Amino acid sequence: MSILKIENIVKTYGKGSGLMKALNGVDLAIEKGSFTTIIGRSGSGKSTLLNIAGGLTAPDSGRVLLEETDLYSLKDRELSKLRRKKIGIVFQAFNLIPEFTVLENICLPSYLDQSKPNMKFIDEILDFIELSGMKDKYPYELSGGEQQRTALARALSTKPEVLLADEPTGNLDLKSGEQVLDAIRYCYRIFNQTTLLVTHNLEIAQQSKRVITLQDGSIVCDSAGEMI
Repeated sequence: MSILKIENIVKTYGKGSGLMKALNGVDLAIEKGSFTTIIGRSGSGKSTLLNIAGGLTAPDSGRVLLEETDLYSLKDRELSKLRRKKIGIVFQAFNLIPEFTVLENICLPSYLDQSKPNMKFIDEILDFIELSGMKDKYPYELSGGEQQRTALARALSTKPEVLLADEPTGNLDLKSGEQVLDAIRYCYRIFNQTTLLVTHNLEIAQQSKRVITLQDGSIVCDSAGEMI
Protein backbone atom coordinates (compact mmCIF):
# COMPACT_ATOMS: atom_id res chain seq x y z
CA MET A 1 0.00 0.00 0.00
CA SER A 2 1.37 3.41 -0.98
CA ILE A 3 1.66 5.86 1.90
CA LEU A 4 3.18 8.69 -0.18
CA LYS A 5 2.23 9.46 -3.77
CA ILE A 6 4.00 12.04 -5.91
CA GLU A 7 1.97 12.73 -9.04
CA ASN A 8 3.22 14.57 -12.15
CA ILE A 9 5.32 17.05 -10.18
CA VAL A 10 6.78 19.98 -12.10
CA LYS A 11 9.03 22.58 -10.48
CA THR A 12 10.91 25.39 -12.19
CA TYR A 13 13.22 28.11 -10.93
CA GLY A 14 14.18 31.43 -12.52
CA LYS A 15 12.67 33.28 -15.46
CA GLY A 16 13.28 33.83 -19.15
CA SER A 17 16.68 32.67 -20.36
CA GLY A 18 17.55 31.70 -16.78
CA LEU A 19 14.59 29.32 -16.46
CA MET A 20 15.59 25.92 -15.06
CA LYS A 21 13.23 22.97 -14.80
CA ALA A 22 14.24 21.20 -11.59
CA LEU A 23 11.53 18.52 -11.89
CA ASN A 24 9.81 17.52 -15.07
CA GLY A 25 6.61 15.54 -14.47
CA VAL A 26 7.87 13.20 -11.75
CA ASP A 27 5.62 10.33 -10.63
CA LEU A 28 6.58 8.23 -7.64
CA ALA A 29 4.74 6.00 -5.15
CA ILE A 30 6.38 5.08 -1.83
CA GLU A 31 5.13 1.95 -0.11
CA LYS A 32 4.39 1.93 3.62
CA GLY A 33 7.29 0.46 5.56
CA SER A 34 9.73 0.71 2.65
CA PHE A 35 13.29 2.07 2.49
CA THR A 36 13.90 4.02 -0.72
CA THR A 37 16.95 5.97 -1.86
CA ILE A 38 16.95 8.77 -4.42
CA ILE A 39 20.29 9.22 -6.16
CA GLY A 40 21.56 11.62 -8.78
CA ARG A 41 24.26 14.14 -9.55
CA SER A 42 24.21 17.66 -8.15
CA GLY A 43 21.43 19.57 -9.87
CA SER A 44 19.45 16.46 -10.81
CA GLY A 45 16.46 17.58 -8.71
CA LYS A 46 16.70 15.08 -5.87
CA SER A 47 16.69 17.59 -2.98
CA THR A 48 13.92 19.58 -4.65
CA LEU A 49 11.87 16.39 -4.89
CA LEU A 50 12.45 15.59 -1.21
CA ASN A 51 11.49 19.12 -0.13
CA ILE A 52 8.29 18.92 -2.16
CA ALA A 53 7.52 15.46 -0.74
CA GLY A 54 8.00 16.87 2.76
CA GLY A 55 5.65 19.80 2.33
CA LEU A 56 8.47 22.36 2.42
CA THR A 57 8.41 23.60 -1.19
CA ALA A 58 5.24 23.88 -3.27
CA PRO A 59 5.42 22.48 -6.82
CA ASP A 60 4.36 24.47 -9.86
CA SER A 61 1.94 21.68 -10.70
CA GLY A 62 1.12 18.13 -9.63
CA ARG A 63 0.09 16.62 -6.29
CA VAL A 64 1.69 15.10 -3.21
CA LEU A 65 -0.60 12.75 -1.31
CA LEU A 66 0.26 11.56 2.19
CA GLU A 67 -2.26 8.90 3.19
CA GLU A 68 -4.58 10.40 0.53
CA THR A 69 -4.26 13.96 1.94
CA ASP A 70 -3.14 16.42 -0.73
CA LEU A 71 -0.43 18.40 1.08
CA TYR A 72 -0.66 21.48 -1.08
CA SER A 73 -4.42 21.75 -0.83
CA LEU A 74 -3.95 22.58 2.87
CA LYS A 75 -3.59 26.04 4.35
CA ASP A 76 -0.14 26.92 5.71
CA ARG A 77 -1.08 26.30 9.34
CA GLU A 78 -2.74 22.97 8.52
CA LEU A 79 0.28 21.88 6.48
CA SER A 80 2.70 22.83 9.26
CA LYS A 81 0.68 20.84 11.78
CA LEU A 82 0.51 17.78 9.52
CA ARG A 83 4.23 18.01 8.82
CA ARG A 84 5.13 18.10 12.52
CA LYS A 85 3.02 15.03 13.25
CA LYS A 86 3.46 12.84 10.17
CA ILE A 87 6.72 13.80 8.45
CA GLY A 88 10.16 13.63 10.04
CA ILE A 89 12.96 15.39 8.17
CA VAL A 90 16.74 15.13 8.57
CA PHE A 91 18.77 17.72 6.65
CA GLN A 92 22.43 17.79 5.63
CA ALA A 93 22.85 20.75 7.99
CA PHE A 94 21.94 19.61 11.48
CA ASN A 95 19.62 22.60 12.15
CA LEU A 96 19.85 22.23 15.92
CA ILE A 97 19.07 25.19 18.17
CA PRO A 98 22.36 26.00 19.94
CA GLU A 99 20.65 27.33 23.08
CA PHE A 100 18.70 24.08 23.54
CA THR A 101 19.99 20.87 25.05
CA VAL A 102 19.92 17.60 23.13
CA LEU A 103 16.65 16.63 24.81
CA GLU A 104 15.08 20.05 24.22
CA ASN A 105 16.02 19.91 20.54
CA ILE A 106 14.50 16.45 20.23
CA CYS A 107 11.26 17.56 21.92
CA LEU A 108 10.95 20.69 19.76
CA PRO A 109 8.27 19.32 17.36
CA SER A 110 6.07 18.47 20.34
CA TYR A 111 6.66 21.88 21.93
CA LEU A 112 5.67 23.61 18.67
CA ASP A 113 2.55 21.46 18.49
CA GLN A 114 1.77 22.26 22.14
CA SER A 115 1.63 18.56 22.93
CA LYS A 116 3.38 16.44 25.53
CA PRO A 117 6.52 14.65 24.28
CA ASN A 118 6.40 10.86 24.42
CA MET A 119 9.36 10.49 26.76
CA LYS A 120 9.20 6.71 26.86
CA PHE A 121 9.52 6.54 23.08
CA ILE A 122 12.20 9.26 23.00
CA ASP A 123 14.25 7.36 25.61
CA GLU A 124 13.91 4.26 23.44
CA ILE A 125 15.23 6.14 20.41
CA LEU A 126 18.11 7.64 22.39
CA ASP A 127 19.06 4.20 23.61
CA PHE A 128 19.02 2.79 20.07
CA ILE A 129 21.22 5.58 18.67
CA GLU A 130 23.56 5.66 21.69
CA LEU A 131 22.77 9.16 22.95
CA SER A 132 21.16 8.27 26.28
CA GLY A 133 23.94 9.87 28.30
CA MET A 134 23.90 13.14 26.35
CA LYS A 135 20.41 14.53 27.03
CA ASP A 136 21.71 17.58 28.90
CA LYS A 137 24.56 18.44 26.54
CA TYR A 138 24.40 21.32 24.06
CA PRO A 139 25.07 21.00 20.32
CA TYR A 140 28.51 22.64 20.59
CA GLU A 141 29.54 19.84 22.97
CA LEU A 142 28.74 17.13 20.41
CA SER A 143 30.62 15.71 17.44
CA GLY A 144 29.12 16.10 13.98
CA GLY A 145 27.84 12.54 14.04
CA GLU A 146 26.24 13.04 17.45
CA GLN A 147 24.56 16.22 16.25
CA GLN A 148 23.13 14.43 13.23
CA ARG A 149 21.90 11.56 15.38
CA THR A 150 20.21 14.16 17.60
CA ALA A 151 18.54 15.56 14.47
CA LEU A 152 17.43 12.02 13.59
CA ALA A 153 15.94 11.53 17.06
CA ARG A 154 14.10 14.84 16.70
CA ALA A 155 12.71 13.75 13.33
CA LEU A 156 11.46 10.48 14.83
CA SER A 157 10.19 11.88 18.14
CA THR A 158 6.55 12.22 17.08
CA LYS A 159 6.42 8.77 15.42
CA PRO A 160 5.98 10.23 11.91
CA GLU A 161 4.50 8.21 9.09
CA VAL A 162 7.45 9.05 6.82
CA LEU A 163 11.11 9.87 7.50
CA LEU A 164 12.86 12.00 4.86
CA ALA A 165 16.66 12.34 4.95
CA ASP A 166 18.46 14.78 2.64
CA GLU A 167 22.18 13.93 2.31
CA PRO A 168 22.34 13.15 6.06
CA THR A 169 26.04 12.23 5.87
CA GLY A 170 27.10 15.13 3.64
CA ASN A 171 28.78 17.12 6.42
CA LEU A 172 30.36 14.15 8.20
CA ASP A 173 33.57 12.18 8.03
CA LEU A 174 33.41 8.56 6.90
CA LYS A 175 33.12 7.00 10.36
CA SER A 176 30.48 9.48 11.61
CA GLY A 177 28.55 9.08 8.37
CA GLU A 178 28.45 5.32 8.78
CA GLN A 179 27.18 5.71 12.36
CA VAL A 180 24.33 7.96 11.17
CA LEU A 181 23.41 5.58 8.35
CA ASP A 182 23.49 2.64 10.77
CA ALA A 183 21.14 4.60 13.07
CA ILE A 184 18.74 5.36 10.20
CA ARG A 185 18.73 1.73 9.05
CA TYR A 186 18.32 0.48 12.62
CA CYS A 187 15.34 2.77 13.26
CA TYR A 188 13.85 1.62 9.95
CA ARG A 189 14.03 -1.99 11.08
CA ILE A 190 12.91 -1.46 14.68
CA PHE A 191 10.07 0.98 14.02
CA ASN A 192 9.14 -0.20 10.49
CA GLN A 193 9.73 3.43 9.53
CA THR A 194 8.93 4.38 5.95
CA THR A 195 12.17 6.03 4.86
CA LEU A 196 13.11 8.11 1.82
CA LEU A 197 16.78 9.06 1.67
CA VAL A 198 18.56 11.37 -0.80
CA THR A 199 22.24 10.84 -1.56
CA HIS A 200 24.79 11.27 -4.35
CA ASN A 201 26.70 8.23 -3.06
CA LEU A 202 26.01 5.10 -5.09
CA GLU A 203 27.44 2.83 -2.39
CA ILE A 204 24.93 4.20 0.13
CA ALA A 205 22.08 3.93 -2.38
CA GLN A 206 22.78 0.27 -3.07
CA GLN A 207 22.17 -0.49 0.61
CA SER A 208 18.45 0.27 0.33
CA LYS A 209 15.58 -1.86 -0.93
CA ARG A 210 14.74 0.49 -3.80
CA VAL A 211 16.91 2.95 -5.73
CA ILE A 212 15.43 5.84 -7.73
CA THR A 213 17.84 7.60 -10.11
CA LEU A 214 17.11 11.20 -11.11
CA GLN A 215 18.67 12.95 -14.06
CA ASP A 216 17.78 16.45 -15.25
CA GLY A 217 14.58 16.45 -13.22
CA SER A 218 13.26 13.09 -14.45
CA ILE A 219 13.34 9.53 -13.12
CA VAL A 220 15.59 7.52 -15.42
CA CYS A 221 15.87 4.33 -13.35
CA ASP A 222 13.80 2.60 -10.64
CA SER A 223 15.51 -0.54 -9.42
CA ALA A 224 15.97 -2.81 -6.43
CA GLY A 225 18.93 -2.48 -4.11
CA GLU A 226 20.09 -4.75 -1.32
CA MET A 227 19.21 -3.70 2.23
CA ILE A 228 21.99 -4.58 4.65
